Amino acid sequence: MKKIVADTSIVINGQLVHLVSSGEISDCDVIIPTATLDELQSQATQNKEQGLIGLEELKKLQEIIVPHNITLSYEGMRPSVDDIKLSGRGRIDAIIKDIAKQSEAILYTSDRVQALVAEAEGVSVVYHAPKIISEKLEFLKFFDDETMSIHLKEGITPMAKKGKPGDITLTQIGEDVLTRDYLHEMSTQILEATKISDSGNVEISKPGALVIQYGDYRIAITRPPFSEKYEITIVHPIVQLSLDDYHVSDELMKRFSSGAEGILISGAPGSGKSTLASGLANYYNGLGKIVKTFESPRDLRVDPAITQYTRLDGSFENSADILLLVRPDYTVFDEVRRREDFRIFSDLRLTGVGMVGVVHANSPLDAIQRFIGKIELGIIPNVIDTVVFVKDGKISKVYELELKVKVPSGMFEQDLARPVIEIRNFENHVLEHEIYTFGEENVIVPVQKGGKKHGIEKLAEDRIRDVIKRFDPNAHIEILSDNNIRVKVQKQYIPSIIGKGGSTINDLQKLLNVHIDVEENDEDDSFPDAEIPYTFSESKTGIVLTVSREYTGMHADIYVADRYVTSSRIGRKGQIKIPKRSDSAQKLMDLASSKNDIQIYIKDF
Repeated sequence: MKKIVADTSIVINGQLVHLVSSGEISDCDVIIPTATLDELQSQATQNKEQGLIGLEELKKLQEIIVPHNITLSYEGMRPSVDDIKLSGRGRIDAIIKDIAKQSEAILYTSDRVQALVAEAEGVSVVYHAPKIISEKLEFLKFFDDETMSIHLKEGITPMAKKGKPGDITLTQIGEDVLTRDYLHEMSTQILEATKISDSGNVEISKPGALVIQYGDYRIAITRPPFSEKYEITIVHPIVQLSLDDYHVSDELMKRFSSGAEGILISGAPGSGKSTLASGLANYYNGLGKIVKTFESPRDLRVDPAITQYTRLDGSFENSADILLLVRPDYTVFDEVRRREDFRIFSDLRLTGVGMVGVVHANSPLDAIQRFIGKIELGIIPNVIDTVVFVKDGKISKVYELELKVKVPSGMFEQDLARPVIEIRNFENHVLEHEIYTFGEENVIVPVQKGGKKHGIEKLAEDRIRDVIKRFDPNAHIEILSDNNIRVKVQKQYIPSIIGKGGSTINDLQKLLNVHIDVEENDEDDSFPDAEIPYTFSESKTGIVLTVSREYTGMHADIYVADRYVTSSRIGRKGQIKIPKRSDSAQKLMDLASSKNDIQIYIKDF
């Protein structure tokens, strides 16, 4: 009887069982090297699908050999621990080939390299190329045009997410409860199809977890001990969008094409980040740029001209070394997540490569914050210049970053100046946040614009207004910064504010500790704002003018017969109190013949 030695590859892909059951192999001795059995056992012990599939194939082989007059035996020495560790480098294959040579048997294999080496050594070999699976993959029956992902778990009915970003519903797609055997058969079919398909790749293989990219389908298979039950999750993009589909403004499109080279796309899971990243990659490719991607798994839907890289020897750092040699103009880094990823993104950007990163975050600010602590604070604006936040499949907000040396907003002393990262809304260029070092901590501080002022800041502003309005009661005062104001007055009041040789303005600047710019007010402010009703009364120490409480906290100008007397802030009870011994009270009493001569106007500052 002739002898046949079967290697690991022809066992795992099911070809050996097929050849026996079809009668192509019969009336012979089939030798399974002990090294093959031990390798499969090692893989199965680590919960790797390949090992489990191989052992099941050997079990099937035992059940069908008798009718075909086949004897099955296991021969050869057990491989050492080092042999198993080096199995990925051909050590086990070499042991199997040697057994075939020593036994004067025919080596059956589906490994092209193994076949070539055996032929080179003069060993009889039969090469069976992996069989193309013609039947439809089982999981495809759960997908339709609206299905984004399916979720298959042992003991649960099949579920699917249908819709589009922003309008997703979880729907039951079957009545039968899924069993472990059914899910195992499905995963076996997927793994076999992946090995013989050019569009299939095993991206991650860990004990209890397997991630496969099969065409447009990202397949995650988990089993005990990693998960408590068998589960298969398959994600499939249902749309492919270009930048035109996002209705990008001309200004933002201009920034994408020429101004932005450190782009961060952020958003929650399922918001459409990767779809936008794919559209941006295709856009740059259309501009005649060399574009590459960093992905694990490789599931971006990009043009054929764009090369998709994954982890080289388990690390993106090794991939980056190769990337720099191919000189790309832009690189899309999908799923920047690990500390190593942030450092590699930063290093590539600082070498001059245009970078587009995809980050999970609940807000654009959170995306920036994820870089703090992983790279130096001062180089963040050199790494990231544009942050795009995606929500419900649309561009929700865009930030631009710039590094400046200045006094942070809310601080006053010039010696507190430091490097500050300004985060501005790209659409209106309004400063919204600042990042700087405070003590030993890096802080992100919101900047309030146009809000109501309180406390010491409000008192200081009130003090400035009181002093300036002594010269022109209708003066317009604009607070430009913490130490700079602009005053607009009627032309006739400008000489009195400036003073001889600028003496008066210099005294005012020293008194208020601010720089004052005086300008002519071209607007007609001869009449104050709305007059409001009041009641007049006197106390032992002063004159009390009471208005409605709705004006509490506002400023009021007091006139007598259209002549300005004073300005005052309305108290909590709607009262304006003027001390009887003050100059304002004396002037009020001198000009007013009756209380009806007094007029109160609210000034909207």
